[in-house]
Amino acid sequence: MTEVLCIGTSDAFGSGGRRQSAYLVRAPAGGVLVDCGTTTGTGLAALGVARDELDAVLVSHFHADHFGGIPLLLLAAQYLDTRVKPLRIAGPRDVERRVRAAAVALGHTIEGQDWSFPILFQELSPGRESAVGPVVVTPFETRHSPDSHPHGLAIGTGTRRLVYSGDTGWFDGLPRHAKGADLFLCECTLAHPSFEYHLSLEELAAQRHRFDCGRMLLTHLGEEMRSLTDHLGFEVADDGMVVKL
Repeated sequence: MTEVLCIGTSDAFGSGGRRQSAYLVRAPAGGVLVDCGTTTGTGLAALGVARDELDAVLVSHFHADHFGGIPLLLLAAQYLDTRVKPLRIAGPRDVERRVRAAAVALGHTIEGQDWSFPILFQELSPGRESAVGPVVVTPFETRHSPDSHPHGLAIGTGTRRLVYSGDTGWFDGLPRHAKGADLFLCECTLAHPSFEYHLSLEELAAQRHRFDCGRMLLTHLGEEMRSLTDHLGFEVADDGMVVKL
């Protein structure tokens, strides 16, 4: 069985008191963290998730609310867990340089440490299937801030397929990437269209007929989305939510 534990489901600002983007995919062959926002350490602790459960971290793009938690995740694995098994960090082009630079900026440099476990970096290319630890990943380009190298992720666990939009505004290819997924984790930061690089509930409702997938779960919710009581028939994610596939 595959299950997804939502560690953090808010936008960059922690709207609604929720944590930033992070989703634990528990696949038959191991665990993968999809995105690792700056609040991920708190989320793992609050939900009782052992860091040693993680075989890999997948990064959708280089914004702090999606990868800023990695340096402290590594530090905790070293000093609190005395981790031994490798941890693979996979993401768009320049993932190693970006993570190392973020670690330096945050005061916890990766260089010069006598790590108790191997840290392995892996670049993912759009449209190319790659094995990453216990899963198979095919990234696809999305419509978001270009300098963040934005990608969505199609993830196969051997028995199930889930698709994660990452951060994106509307683009016509999105339904095609989500087609046939058992679970589609789709960002929906906004209630109404107001920013080209994020999706809104109104846009998704207008395009609902184009999605042919199993369960569709809206996430990365902004303040207005969190305040709504009517999400036009869509299901919304919340911190601590578990989805079994």
